[in-house]
Amino acid sequence: MEFLVASSIGALTAGGVYLILRLRAFPVILGLALLTYGVNIFLFASGRLAINLPPVLSKYADTAYTDPLPQALVLTAIVISFGMTAVLVMVALGAYLNSRSDRIDMDDEPLDRDDEPGSEEAPK
Repeated sequence: MEFLVASSIGALTAGGVYLILRLRAFPVILGLALLTYGVNIFLFASGRLAINLPPVLSKYADTAYTDPLPQALVLTAIVISFGMTAVLVMVALGAYLNSRSDRIDMDDEPLDRDDEPGSEEAPK
C-alpha cells in the first residue's frame, strides 16, 4: 500500500514538473493541477494510512486514531488550488484572446527604452 501511494505521488509530481516547464499556457495549468494533486496526496498520507479508524481520539478506540490535521490541510489546499487554477485559466484565456496564441515567447534580449517606437526624447 505504501509503495503504491509513494509511486503515485512521485508520478504526479514528475508529470506536474514536466508540464510546468512547457512553453504553452494550457500545459502549465495542467501541470500545476497535477503538482497540487501530488502534494495533497502527500499531505494526506502524512497522517498515516489507516483504515476504519476514528478521526479523533475517543474513549471507544483502542489508542489508534487517524490524525485530523492532514485532512484539514488537504481540504484547505483543495480550495486554494481550485481558486488558483480558476485565476490562471482566466489569465491564460485573456492572453490567448489578446494574442491568438497560448505560446509563452521569451526574447533573448530585452528591449531598451531607446528601442521602443515613440520613445524619442524632445530636444532641449
